[in-house]
Amino acid sequence: MTAIFVTATGTDIGKTFVTAGLIRHLRASGRTVEALKPVVTGFDPAMAANSDPGVLLTAMDRPAELEEIAKIAPWRYRAALSPDLAARLEGPPVDFARLSEFSLRAILTRRDVLFIEGVGGIMAPLDDEHTVLDWMMILRLPLILVAGSYLGTISHTLTALDALLRRELTVLTVVVNETEGSTVPLDDTVAAIRNFVHPINVLPVPRMAGGAADSDAFERVFAGGGRRARG
Repeated sequence: MTAIFVTATGTDIGKTFVTAGLIRHLRASGRTVEALKPVVTGFDPAMAANSDPGVLLTAMDRPAELEEIAKIAPWRYRAALSPDLAARLEGPPVDFARLSEFSLRAILTRRDVLFIEGVGGIMAPLDDEHTVLDWMMILRLPLILVAGSYLGTISHTLTALDALLRRELTVLTVVVNETEGSTVPLDDTVAAIRNFVHPINVLPVPRMAGGAADSDAFERVFAGGGRRARG
């Protein structure tokens, strides 16, 4: 049994795309998989099935309905902003203590594999005092860091890894999710990041026709195990 936190170098990088792919891959191999997206912004109840928690529920073969979404995503905001800013517009802020308790309880009661997907990037503010990084430090789960393949991602990825590893968090894998329309070749981006982060796994997830991904890529995420780089 294992629990993994999925985070990213920024917003709209592909955390949900990667998490859903991992869920489908593991379920196809016979594993029982649960997933949480405790905090979500840009949530439109009228488009619930297309929301991040809706996509995760569909990957788990559960109905992407509001009642089910509330179970895995208790903090939902309409505004496509960081959680702290969205909460200023719409209502109560994320209660960091309750968020931590909700996550820890899910970790302790998981049946097999549990994914907890973060919101935004690693330093996205949850409230006026806490970021996603603070949340990850409470949970101390092994991490999958999702990055894009756009121009500039190498600096963003190395900066994120520096922040994570300085706090002695374990990074299982860096997944470089191919950015649609990027002018930078995916393999070149992966090779450049690998030069700086050995022995951490750095794996590409190429996009295919229709926005799908290479199914073999998700198997490789777990193939090499996880390591903690030392500063």
